[in-house]
Amino acid sequence: MPLFTRSHPLAQQKATGETDSTAATEAAAPPESQDPPEPDDTAADTAEQLEAADAPEAAESAGHAESASPDETSEPAERSSRLPSRAGWFGWRTRYPRTARAVGVGTTVLAGALLIVALLVPDRLDRITLQSFFRFPVEAIVLAIVLLVLPAKARRIVAVVLGAFVGLSTVLKCLDMGFYQTLARPFDLVFDWVLLSDAADFLKDSVGRSGEVLAIVGVILALIAVLAGSALAMVRLSDVMARHRPMAVRTTLVLGVVWIMCFTLSFQVGGVTLATKGYSTFLANRVQYVREGLGDADVFKKQLDVDAFAKTPPNQLLTGLRGKDVLFTFIESYGRVALDDPTMAPEMDKTLAAGDARLKAAGFASQSGWLRSPVTGAGSWLAHSTFLSGLWVKNQQRYRTVTTSTRATLTSYFQKTGAWRTVGIVPGVRKAWPEGKYFGLDNIYDSTHLGYNGPYFSWTPVPDQFSLESFEKLEYGKKNRDPIMAEIILASSHNPWSPIAHTIPWNQLGDGTIFNQIKKEGTNPTEVWKSAKRVRTEYRKAIQYSVDSLTQWMQRYGNKNTVLVFLGDHQPVPTVTGGTSDRDVPITIVAHDPKVLDKISSWGWTDGLKPADNAPVLSMDKFRDKFMTTFAK
Repeated sequence: MPLFTRSHPLAQQKATGETDSTAATEAAAPPESQDPPEPDDTAADTAEQLEAADAPEAAESAGHAESASPDETSEPAERSSRLPSRAGWFGWRTRYPRTARAVGVGTTVLAGALLIVALLVPDRLDRITLQSFFRFPVEAIVLAIVLLVLPAKARRIVAVVLGAFVGLSTVLKCLDMGFYQTLARPFDLVFDWVLLSDAADFLKDSVGRSGEVLAIVGVILALIAVLAGSALAMVRLSDVMARHRPMAVRTTLVLGVVWIMCFTLSFQVGGVTLATKGYSTFLANRVQYVREGLGDADVFKKQLDVDAFAKTPPNQLLTGLRGKDVLFTFIESYGRVALDDPTMAPEMDKTLAAGDARLKAAGFASQSGWLRSPVTGAGSWLAHSTFLSGLWVKNQQRYRTVTTSTRATLTSYFQKTGAWRTVGIVPGVRKAWPEGKYFGLDNIYDSTHLGYNGPYFSWTPVPDQFSLESFEKLEYGKKNRDPIMAEIILASSHNPWSPIAHTIPWNQLGDGTIFNQIKKEGTNPTEVWKSAKRVRTEYRKAIQYSVDSLTQWMQRYGNKNTVLVFLGDHQPVPTVTGGTSDRDVPITIVAHDPKVLDKISSWGWTDGLKPADNAPVLSMDKFRDKFMTTFAK
């Protein structure tokens, strides 16, 4: 290794004057006409300077600095034209050169490890294993080549930019991890930014305003730390490579050849492919997602104009249901997993069997099938608009487009006939909801208009049993009224499923204050979410509560003209589903009049509240037209 021919401060302290060796060193230094000296801004660079100069150790033992040999001064100017080493805070580098050297080496190793981890870490939590980090990313070689071929000033700028970019991609991977855990899909760079505010609202409802603020501050600090850390790490490594350019060039060429050989031969170690280009694939996929997202608006607008019933006269719409009260009821997160998972199915079977018994005792019959939702984990409003509009509303941009259009929905077609009063029971809505008008609802009852004075149950503002009782008092139980078409959202089964309410005698509901004690007796979400098993248990109990509330309401208030259509809007989060890609949700039609179920006999659905495993699965966006065609007359 070439020597940096400058006396160390310790040697100068022990010597009485400038030594002849120092003069010789200055005489042997390369001419300044070569590349200009490059400032060293990294605090730990002193370690490499000390390594480049053997003078400090000689000064400690002999009291004078060694002179550089003539052939060592022939190395490239960039390796020898450095600024004098800095003493550091309180001169600690001068007093502890070996410690400074160790800190420098450690900092370099840490910088390299940080960037390698950023390149290799998967964007899904379930794919992060120890083996995933024992791979060789080609992107590291490409970055090294780029930094080695650039001149000094450009190299420093490019290192900062590339480091920040790697940091940003790491942040994106973290967002993907969160979205895969809740929505079973990656973060959409085009459409999902609005969901971050929804996430903040969810935090506020779950852990309070203070918890929300702390979480947001923590995220901001983590973002700054990742970006700054990545940029500094890249600068650090670029400086080290510049100081040891010949070795860096040789090492990069060797590693490049090794990577090509391993990739060509698909070489594996312990079942893990050693050579990877996963980071490049990740970036390519993100670019493709963005391109598709930007072009999706035009595709969706064309679909928006296609409506088989747009020109149908109102008096010919839904004639097979005239005189009936039709209730479209969504049960939050009621997915197929609740009926199929062996840890939940036995208890759910009992609940559905009890519901069947109640309905039969009141003179009702039912048939059930499956729908495939456009979302999973969250995004209920997208599922609701898909079901009602007859369009595949898979992202927020589509939702905004359809709710600001003239596209008719299943509910607005009921309104268009003039034969029904249309109402909405939406306890999850706590602020202005302009989209409500789009769905064709004459009156909307949100959480502030249901007469509830009880507590929130985590995210859920109003327990399902109370929401249904309010619907009876505000609309359904009125005398001499017109037939009602209602859209009802049952929100008690909304994540985080802790604490949850339980059914009580209907005549004890009052103004909802009875639920204060019920909430106190409930579970703590912080404790529940420490165990995936407990989360699944509480989820199952929440679904049971919603189904029980609905079937008890039907038994208590339903009549010969009541037609109930109830369904899940999407599957729950992967913590409950185990990461399955299945997006099926149950749907059931309940009616007192046998003619109603006779009309859907050709659908192949299963008798009762539980659809058979092999029952037909219909895409949720196809239900509107199928339903309207079936009940056209």
